[in-house]
Amino acid sequence: MVVSNEESLIENKIECHSTTLLVQRKKGILLSVISLLFLGFLPIIANSRPTNLSALSYAFYLSFWELICSLPLLFIELKSHDKGIFTMDIEPPVRKKTYFIMAITGVIFSVSTYFYVFSFEKAGTVSAAIAIQTYPLFSIVWESIFLKKKKRWDELFFTGLIILGIYFIGTEGTFAIHDFSIWFGVALITPFLWSIAHVTIKNTIDQSPISPNQVTFFRVLISSFLLFLLSMFIDGPQSVFGGFTNFEFQKYAFLMGLVYYLELVNWFYAVKYVNVSVASTITTPTPVLTMILAVIFLSEKILVYQIIGMVVVFIALYGLIWRGNKNLEKKNKI
Repeated sequence: MVVSNEESLIENKIECHSTTLLVQRKKGILLSVISLLFLGFLPIIANSRPTNLSALSYAFYLSFWELICSLPLLFIELKSHDKGIFTMDIEPPVRKKTYFIMAITGVIFSVSTYFYVFSFEKAGTVSAAIAIQTYPLFSIVWESIFLKKKKRWDELFFTGLIILGIYFIGTEGTFAIHDFSIWFGVALITPFLWSIAHVTIKNTIDQSPISPNQVTFFRVLISSFLLFLLSMFIDGPQSVFGGFTNFEFQKYAFLMGLVYYLELVNWFYAVKYVNVSVASTITTPTPVLTMILAVIFLSEKILVYQIIGMVVVFIALYGLIWRGNKNLEKKNKI
């Protein structure tokens, strides 16, 4: 059988496309694994800092260093042909809407950054890491409320399982309401705020040329400014500027800011190559890594109820990811 040049060309194009998709998938998986490592280490860095300065001051300084870390890539983008949101020919309404959303989400992220640090300090490294990993639960709630997405019975089941798991951890394994840890509840504020910010920002980002680094830049610029004002008002100038001359404090603030920045940018690029569900599947075991690192570096004790609750939450999270993949496959077939 003779194969025409046209058929051969089509086959080559299909093969090249498949190879490209495979390479992109490998990149996405690798970047997701890197995000897992970054996320696992962040709580350890947060709880390794000196405790003589407040969580609020620490949140300000880590945001400040995060801002500094974002500048080199921002300058490179400004000199390139693709300037993202700073491109001159963007329609004014698109630019204004993007800046407006960046401002709103920047305020939300400034508050969440503080609670991120504060919750690890008060709730403990492992419990707070598990609490923060419940972010998909809040995303489902907001999708149901604002996007009017109806949920199947299995999605509701897995959602209920997450609630059961976090309640079990919050009561330290007793299920008694009077045993529920207020600090574990505080830890849940961070994923709650993240879910609001991400739902708010998603549509705007999809319709705007803004780059991942620029999203991060605006986020930490606003966070740094607001957290500085709050630190000056609550902790006082002496405490805030005293932290600047504290080398041990700044060492951990810089390390936290650097790792946090790298994780954010890395995550944005990871989801360019693979679906969010794939990346989320890979990063779901973050608390396991944090748990191991907490034992090694912070000499923390791991309690049985934390392990049981974590397993329950993991099963539910993977169940939700599995259902999300099924829904996407069904939608693509239609």
